[in-house]
Amino acid sequence: MVMQVGTREVEPGRFVLAPLGDIDMASVRRVEQALQAVLDRPGVVEIVVDLAEVPFLDSTGVAALLRGAAEAVGRGASLRVANPRPLVARVLRITAVDTLLGLPGGDADGTSSVEPGWRRLR
Repeated sequence: MVMQVGTREVEPGRFVLAPLGDIDMASVRRVEQALQAVLDRPGVVEIVVDLAEVPFLDSTGVAALLRGAAEAVGRGASLRVANPRPLVARVLRITAVDTLLGLPGGDADGTSSVEPGWRRLR
């Protein structure tokens, strides 16, 4: 199955990327391309990567998210993740990038919802 990444602008300058499937070395390029396409748009202030439909994330996926976050900051924007499944949330915690990607502790079930003012992404 080919990795799919849905992209939508939910408010001016605020985008949601929604990958569907595992993010691993076989699919990470598609995620990187989707991130870059959004970062290249004028006026981007925030990117939320909705991980609700990502059952698995390996080190290449973690690295892609970190590169995207660093590039976003360099352009005056932010990138964070939301709604990770428990296994994906655990990978982010174990690799100590959870807070860098906007998951400060998460909810009781190990997930993090979108901030107030944003509709829940699911």
